Amino acid sequence: MQDDVETVLDTIRPSLMADGGNVELVDIDDGVVKLRLVGSCSSCSSSTMTLKMGIERALKKAIPMVRCIESVE
Repeated sequence: MQDDVETVLDTIRPSLMADGGNVELVDIDDGVVKLRLVGSCSSCSSSTMTLKMGIERALKKAIPMVRCIESVE
């Protein structure tokens, strides 16, 4: 499942990098994907929306075993 998550994240990263940010996969535990936003994404006021409406939606669509995502520091 880790490779599948990384593949989906690779499709999202160019958009994040264009704004000076990125996302890192920290862990996967029982369908919960733990991610860390880095660069400008870590302090962006829209980071919650990016996580929930962008990244989580893409991961759930591509990988049905993903239950949710969590942001970690």
